Amino acid sequence: MTQLLPDAAALHQHAQQYPDFARWQAGHGPIQHSPQTCAAVFRLAHQLVQSGLQPDLPSVYRLLCALDSLTAAGLWLVVHMTYAQRVRLDGQPLQAADFKDVPEGHTGGALNMVPAYAGYLALNALTAETRGWLMGQGHCVAAIEALNLLTGNQHPEQAARYARDEAGMSRLAADFYSYAQAADGSPGVPLGSHVNPHTAGGIAEGGYLGFAELQYAHLPLPGEKLVAFLSDGAAEEQRGSDWMPRWWRAEDCGVALPVMIANGRRIEQRTELGTHEGLEGFRQHLRLCGFDPLSFDGRDPAAFVCALWEMEQRLAHRVGELNDDVLAYPLPMPYGIAETTKGYGFFGAGSNAAHNLPLPASPARDEQARELFNQHAAALWVEPQKLSDACDLFASRKGRALERDNPLALRQPPQPVQPPLHFHDHACSPMSALDRYFVDLVRANPQLRPRVGNPDELASNRLGGVLAALRHRVSQPESELESVHGAVITALNEEAVVSACLANQGGLNLVASYEAFCVKMLGAVRQSLIFARQQKEAGRPAGWLGWPLVATSHTWENGKNQQSHQDTTFCEALLGEMHDVMRVLLPADHNSLLALLPEIYQTRGRLACLVAAKRERPCFFTVEQAQQLARDGALQVAEGGDGEPVLLIASGSYQLSEMRRAAVRLSEKGVAWRLIYLQEPGRFRAPRDAWEAASVASAEQREALFPAACRRRVLLTHMRPEVAAGHLWPLLGDAASCRALGYRNRGGTFDEAGMLFANGCSWAHVLQSVAEVLGVSPDGWLSAEERAALAGRGDSRCLR
Repeated sequence: MTQLLPDAAALHQHAQQYPDFARWQAGHGPIQHSPQTCAAVFRLAHQLVQSGLQPDLPSVYRLLCALDSLTAAGLWLVVHMTYAQRVRLDGQPLQAADFKDVPEGHTGGALNMVPAYAGYLALNALTAETRGWLMGQGHCVAAIEALNLLTGNQHPEQAARYARDEAGMSRLAADFYSYAQAADGSPGVPLGSHVNPHTAGGIAEGGYLGFAELQYAHLPLPGEKLVAFLSDGAAEEQRGSDWMPRWWRAEDCGVALPVMIANGRRIEQRTELGTHEGLEGFRQHLRLCGFDPLSFDGRDPAAFVCALWEMEQRLAHRVGELNDDVLAYPLPMPYGIAETTKGYGFFGAGSNAAHNLPLPASPARDEQARELFNQHAAALWVEPQKLSDACDLFASRKGRALERDNPLALRQPPQPVQPPLHFHDHACSPMSALDRYFVDLVRANPQLRPRVGNPDELASNRLGGVLAALRHRVSQPESELESVHGAVITALNEEAVVSACLANQGGLNLVASYEAFCVKMLGAVRQSLIFARQQKEAGRPAGWLGWPLVATSHTWENGKNQQSHQDTTFCEALLGEMHDVMRVLLPADHNSLLALLPEIYQTRGRLACLVAAKRERPCFFTVEQAQQLARDGALQVAEGGDGEPVLLIASGSYQLSEMRRAAVRLSEKGVAWRLIYLQEPGRFRAPRDAWEAASVASAEQREALFPAACRRRVLLTHMRPEVAAGHLWPLLGDAASCRALGYRNRGGTFDEAGMLFANGCSWAHVLQSVAEVLGVSPDGWLSAEERAALAGRGDSRCLR
């Protein structure tokens, strides 16, 4: 391809030869084209024609002229979405009654996203290729929704409500931040404050700044392309994003094009990147991290087109050099820096106010603010016929898929082939079941890209087989457990490693970490769960395959590492998510964990939190019992004595051991009991909506396992008792007849028995609770030494 670098004279001559180029050079209102961008467009146009992607130069320039009109109209519509409840396509000034009483919108960021997203749309049109997109700053959604309306890139429910006419645009503006609510309490309009499943082509909400930075390199599969719009504020704080060149491999990753919108401001203050020194320092930092930074004019949509095209060419060139053994991994990864001003294109640009409401007051009530709105909106207005012609040019995709239907937004990997299951009848680590199963699953499904998220110690967490088979991904291997093409993403940054798997929506995934440190993953996981749930509610359920987040080296077996390593928050928090998209599972042994795995990996749009012991545990369950547990979520293990039994409900491996010991003593004392193992507590919650109701146990199933006639109940749970009891109130009844025991924030440097005693969870504490619900004294059930230990006056070692 030619690499022409025209000077001013050459550009002037080119404009005289090609009127469409001259027309584009004139710009539209605040959309102006620098000499550098003009030169880049000249080069781009020639390259597109030489590549056969465009028939001639005028075709390129006509689309870029339309791009200016589309961008101006997008800016115009965005400010109306913030302030107005109607638009006037004839360009006449709005009156007081046309404005919202209470305007709302992240206006400045959305204005900056208009040329960015418009440039993305233009590149797709120019190359006849539909790329995916991702936006880290999801609060800038007004830009996406405005341009999707103008280009006819909408889901059916939006297309029906937001037509490309004055009524449809007015409805879009009025609906934005209308807080409309349906009769069932759900959102009343297919539009939100952030990216949601109604946003055509959206794949992530972007509500948590910083997670797009951690995910974009892992999202596209080979043959796919993704443009990721990122936040300068998040980049200053989310260091895990610096590692993307370490993970990207041409052999198993598609093209990923990160573009930072460097507008220089947060909500209330300037960012470091808002200074010349800060930007230059950031560019140097990117180079040190293995990126290839490319700065350009973030105010100009054509500059985005040229930058994205250039980034693609650079990456392809680097891959070619890799194949020719000129370069080695990590390759210099192109990184676009769109230098702009917060809120460019409207009043208040560059100020703190630009973030949300740039005008000094509400135009509905303030004449000066109304005049400012009309004045600055007028500079963005596009004559209706000119706008219609521009929009038609973009809407004519000539057989190419809508951006709504880009491959990343339509993930539907094939159902995985299930490997044989190898059950045991002897004591072993429950984690060994997962270790062998995942290796076999990956081998049986070479078409599904594997990713393992590992914050630190995969082998310590008893996943040595996974490590040996898949290996750490590194640039310079130092042992047989490392490989340039390894599938294990290892970094002492829980957000980064879980994001690698959350992004791998076309493959097989596994994340394992110490339970206490899994808490750092919660924000990223919850963002994915929320989006998957909303996709289901929108009638387009997520198609990615489920996988487990494994919390091991857990609270009850991690006493040796002080209380910082003793925390049950992770499973407790995830138990609060909707059960139809998030299962919390507490398998007690090898067999019960293994029986869960096939369904976890075959279900779509649903994650699982597996709380699993890594140390050797007894084989509590037969194959049949393990399969029944996987199916029903709970199982009656044993019972003893005559009369109304006390229900002993165990949830957790060590908790089951203590309950079994308590049951032996109760039998010796002639007390009737029934032991239930509760593996999936969320299945027995009270459903919060119809979607969740379909995934929880029926009243008949609940009655069979927890009959109402058995009024007295004691729960011994892995997690905090108050949390478990809150979720399981349908099972536990009134406080007088039920007790809940669990982690009560007591810890230190203990072994398992010490942890159980410190938290009031030993078998003796169970007996004490049984006595309380029966209204009797436990003294006859315990020796004097045991009673003294239980009262805190003796030696607790006698209870071991």
